[in-house]
Amino acid sequence: MTQTVQQCLLSARQQLAQCVPADEANIEAQLLLMHVLEVNRAWLIAHATDSLAAEPANAFQALLHRRLQGEPVAHILGTREFFGLTLKVTADTLIPRPDTETLVEAALQKIHGAMRILDLGTGTGAIALAITRHAPQCEIIAVDASAAALAVAQQNASSLQLHNVQCLQSNWFTALGPASFDLIVSNPPYIEADDPHLQQGDLRFEPLSALASGTDGLQDIRQIIAQAPAHLNAGGWLMLEHGYNQAEAVQQLLNVAGFKNVQSLKDLGDHLRVTLGQLP
Repeated sequence: MTQTVQQCLLSARQQLAQCVPADEANIEAQLLLMHVLEVNRAWLIAHATDSLAAEPANAFQALLHRRLQGEPVAHILGTREFFGLTLKVTADTLIPRPDTETLVEAALQKIHGAMRILDLGTGTGAIALAITRHAPQCEIIAVDASAAALAVAQQNASSLQLHNVQCLQSNWFTALGPASFDLIVSNPPYIEADDPHLQQGDLRFEPLSALASGTDGLQDIRQIIAQAPAHLNAGGWLMLEHGYNQAEAVQQLLNVAGFKNVQSLKDLGDHLRVTLGQLP
């Protein structure tokens, strides 16, 4: 039986709503059909009553089946939108999420002039590339311990023609030598190693090394805070994304390490998501 675009989306939305919130189900159904038809959201609305031919209908059902099996939409499509950029995403990288845009916004507020910026654990390059798109005068180094992830970041920089981002393989600061920066940003692993969420949803398909960090989730954040002062210029800022319930602990770690003007910022879900501190 032939379905219209609208009927196809409604059926998919109802199926997806069994495993994701209703608003996400609607968006995911649209994204999958847009991908199959190679159209935008406006086209779906304008052609809602059009009949869907058998070939694209079957292709859409195949993608929907993959999503219903738990595979992330970003992996199915191979891309994810972040801060206005279309980024390539693979199983070797963390999937960029809207919460992380809080970190980009915080960084952009602190940038003045041609600053040197370091992005630790860059993954897809999302943070570094979003910053350089809006602050092209800055010199940005993006590091990751994973060669595979770094290759994705380099591909994203090339496809977006953002050439003032240097990608470097490094386990946090190890390959940076004495280099110093005006701003260091990072979305490090911050989930507790035994957190059951690691076995649920999209997290099952993402690299564990980009997600979990010790028994309390703060192992990597501790290491970054301890080593950052040696790589920050006087007055420079360190900005860290963290879990919704970790702001107080991260603030304390920054204060103990001698950072000043420590504060935490809320994400779109009203959770304290980013904590920053300034080197005296």
